[in-house]
Amino acid sequence: MENKVTLIETLFEKTVSYTKNGAELYKLKAIDKSADVISTLISRLAVMILIMLFFLILNIGVALWISEILGKIYYGFFSVAGFYALAGIVLYAFRNKWIKTPLRNSIITQALN
Repeated sequence: MENKVTLIETLFEKTVSYTKNGAELYKLKAIDKSADVISTLISRLAVMILIMLFFLILNIGVALWISEILGKIYYGFFSVAGFYALAGIVLYAFRNKWIKTPLRNSIITQALN
């Protein structure tokens, strides 16, 4: 009888240990995935900031160049602003297809791999 009690206690201890290890494994996997997603987002954000600064300086240069061609400084800046207004309208019209769906799919794919 004592042998059965020892076997049951051993089985119970192993079950508790397995449960704790499984919970720890899921916790570590969640930390790994979240760290991967966050590090990817931060690195992409850093690259995007540099690209935005490049385009900002480029746009100022293009606006000054156009203003030199057209004769008035504000004409160049208005024409660049008009281009971005048009681009913004097009981007707004296709925001779900071009931005939302690919971004959502990318986040889901990265989280599940």
